[in-house]
Amino acid sequence: MGLLSRDDWLARFIEPVEDDDIKAGSPRPAYLFRRSFKLEHDFSAARLYASAHGIYEFFINGQRVGDMELTPGFTSYWSNLHVQTFDVTDLLQQGDNVLGAIVSDGWFRGQVSGARLTNIYGASIALLAQLNVYEANQTLTRIGTGPEWTCSTGHISEADLFQGQTVDLRATLRNWDSPMAQPRGWLPVTECDYDLARLVSSPAPPVRRVEELSPSTVTRLHPNRQVIDLGQNINGWVRLRNLGPEGTAISLTYGEALGKDGDVTTQHLMPDLDAPRYVQEPEFVNMTAPFQIDRVVSAGHPNECFEPRHTSHGFRYVRVEGHPETLTADDVSGVVVHTDLRRTGWFECSDDRINRLHEAAVWSFRGNACDIPTDCPTRERAGWTGDWQIFVSTAAFIYDVAGFSIKWLQDLTADQHDDGKVLHCAPETMSAEIMDKIGAPHGSAGWGDAAVIVPWEIYRAYEDRDLLADQWPSMAAWVDFATRMAREGRHESRVQQRPVAAAHEEFLWDTGFHWGEWLEPDEWSPDTIPRLGTADHGIVATAYLYYSARLLTRIAEILGRGSDVSRYRRLATAVRSAWQAEFIKPDGTLTSDTQASYVRALTFNLVPDELRPQVAKRLVELIREAGTHLRTGFLATPYLLPVLADTGYPEVAYELLFQDTEPSWLTMIDRGATTIWEDWRGTDEEGTPSLSLNHYSKGAVISFLHRYIAGIQLLDDGPAYKRFRINPTPGAGITHARADHDSPYGRITSAWHIHDDQFKLNVTVPPGTTAEVHLPDGARFDAEPGNHTYRQPHSATRTGR
Repeated sequence: MGLLSRDDWLARFIEPVEDDDIKAGSPRPAYLFRRSFKLEHDFSAARLYASAHGIYEFFINGQRVGDMELTPGFTSYWSNLHVQTFDVTDLLQQGDNVLGAIVSDGWFRGQVSGARLTNIYGASIALLAQLNVYEANQTLTRIGTGPEWTCSTGHISEADLFQGQTVDLRATLRNWDSPMAQPRGWLPVTECDYDLARLVSSPAPPVRRVEELSPSTVTRLHPNRQVIDLGQNINGWVRLRNLGPEGTAISLTYGEALGKDGDVTTQHLMPDLDAPRYVQEPEFVNMTAPFQIDRVVSAGHPNECFEPRHTSHGFRYVRVEGHPETLTADDVSGVVVHTDLRRTGWFECSDDRINRLHEAAVWSFRGNACDIPTDCPTRERAGWTGDWQIFVSTAAFIYDVAGFSIKWLQDLTADQHDDGKVLHCAPETMSAEIMDKIGAPHGSAGWGDAAVIVPWEIYRAYEDRDLLADQWPSMAAWVDFATRMAREGRHESRVQQRPVAAAHEEFLWDTGFHWGEWLEPDEWSPDTIPRLGTADHGIVATAYLYYSARLLTRIAEILGRGSDVSRYRRLATAVRSAWQAEFIKPDGTLTSDTQASYVRALTFNLVPDELRPQVAKRLVELIREAGTHLRTGFLATPYLLPVLADTGYPEVAYELLFQDTEPSWLTMIDRGATTIWEDWRGTDEEGTPSLSLNHYSKGAVISFLHRYIAGIQLLDDGPAYKRFRINPTPGAGITHARADHDSPYGRITSAWHIHDDQFKLNVTVPPGTTAEVHLPDGARFDAEPGNHTYRQPHSATRTGR
């Protein structure tokens, strides 16, 4: 249990003494902090409370404390700083003891965001720690960071999350963290009176080393260069043994892809310096600085091992240079590092490629769940709000993301502007001034709407009513901000078309910067952001204003906020009417004749009921006109297959799922992807990569596998699966499918197979819940807790005919 009051803290933050050149540069060394003390009496328990400005590892008497990594994690440090609590009773001894810590830049002052900015939260690292020892005579002894501590640099000469870690094991200070040492030349620390009111406990599980992978191959390209292939794209680092004789200098370059020469490439992750983009701004870090490169110099000791725990990389491949021997699988391991979330969902079916697609999406999420939901574990590592709002419901099926999402929402709220504007990322490292210079100011529809959509989806999955209450001010502030934007501005193209605004335009949101559908097929080019800055995104932004207002109405009903129910219901009705008046043409088609627009219109229920068949038909026509290919980007892709199935076109949904020419999901799988690509053309036919190869957003398609192929569907009036639906939709020659989900009430299972023209469905309903079971022939049953089996002739199924 953590310390509950500011008054419980004896400790104060301590910093190393650094000159201005070190504070301004990057990367910088990791610092060692140390304090010795004596315990005169026997003790019954001991607790360590620790945090840092930066990343810390703690040691007591030469033993590492706990198994958490990258602590205290990534937060909006101005508002929230997490404290970790450890039971360290077994690490202490009566008599002499030593507390030690290694602290590096981390997110606090190291390189962050795609622009690799530094010193975002401060120019100095700092350590805060307090040891509470409960002696046998009931006396409490408190030992906290303060002027008694000393510091030094050691074997880690450089440590940065983006750039990598540099270690000279010959400079290791032996036993520096144990009573055996008598360190010389250590320097005093500076005591700082930083605000302790920011200190909180994280509601999320910690980041840990979750798994280790052995290389699938080790290839020597020439005498000084070897390439390791883990066979799987991950987030983390490698553990390298057999470091060679003393003085051997080894470099490790991490990447997601290989070039045509078989060597590791990161070129697709580097910026185009000739593009008219923000990288030319002088206050930004040099974008050509080393990227994802670790370096180690061997001390030549037996059983020596290198494991860079003060950085993190997104990679499948590692280039090893400088090692004199040929490495084997026994010499190197890939260490998978991410938030230690509890697995809650599984899927498998008779088609191997679909199974591999599912696992690629799972691995993509694992690679981007490193304390916050990131977009990619390589060039940005940012908590983009739009990415998480479209994937959170999928993630909540395969993992328990309740606390993980709450932690992230706390940072979203902390960074939200007073006018209600939600920033592009949480935590946000790109200030309003910087984003204005880039030409992408904060407050984008579909991204900012995460303030409403994420709490709603967490409520649906876990019935966390308290979260809705806590987030209500943030949710309402965002919708009110969007409403003001709609009321107070008009896009210049609309002004030219209609000098006098129509009455409904009060509820059209068509101003400001919006990411829009983002990365539809063949969309990306260096001038994408400038084009988005001048485009009219009214059809997208107004749709999201309606959707969030509608959700806010439902949330107000749950919270018993009567006046807000009426207020946001009126708003939602007015916005929907405005959207219909502006964007539905007299012939029933939409002014933006794109797949994404039709998907959103149907999913958000923006079109009148009598037009839904016509709108769905037009969506299918657009798909056929594209050669039965999708043309959606980030926002609409998660809804594409479900909306086709729901409007009577499940066979088209299956055709898109099984499409194996680009753009498609199976193109990724057929080209060897083990995680989901950012762009639909992540690699071309020759294997040349583009943009990130590990972006989970388009992997939200696996929700279709859970909800439609297996058929486990969460109902709005049955949060936490208290009431749910089993409604499998067989098709595309799949002969069996199974999904399991560990809901808050217990495990739900839907498993079906087709054999000898018989469709057989096995369902498990956990205690305290009820299920609607729908068979493919249209039959419906109510299922109480227990195991149930249903059969019908396969020839009678709707999609099996």
